[in-house]
Amino acid sequence: MEQTVSFLDKIKQTFDLDEIDIRTYSPLTLAFIGDCVYDLIIRAAIVERANRSPKSLHKLKSEAVKAQTQAAFMDAVMELLTEEECEVYKRGRNAKSMSVAKNASVIDYRKATGMEALLGYLYLQNREERILSLVKEGLDRLGIVL
Repeated sequence: MEQTVSFLDKIKQTFDLDEIDIRTYSPLTLAFIGDCVYDLIIRAAIVERANRSPKSLHKLKSEAVKAQTQAAFMDAVMELLTEEECEVYKRGRNAKSMSVAKNASVIDYRKATGMEALLGYLYLQNREERILSLVKEGLDRLGIVL
């Protein structure tokens, strides 16, 4: 049986990166990568649905990735999280960030940071299926169609 190599593993191989215990990463570092992971999923789903103008693509993407939507997303999927995932989310949510949201409440911004930290954590563990499952379920529960 052939083993599939993840995109992250290919990145590590290409750039000769060492394995690091992800439990040592700060929650804001996890959120940094998780933000990109979520954004890529949303962008890929939108682009695969239809060839639209960049303005239309940006509008759809922005609605799905804004802090208010991410906060609602977390409220919708909290019951689905494992104990470990919940702990990672809470670490991200409670992290002290130097930046502030332009168009979101502090509560929504922190929940969004927690969500991004969780997705970053799962990504760095090569748990793409879990990420996709959570994102799909969260968007479905919010009634968001990309």
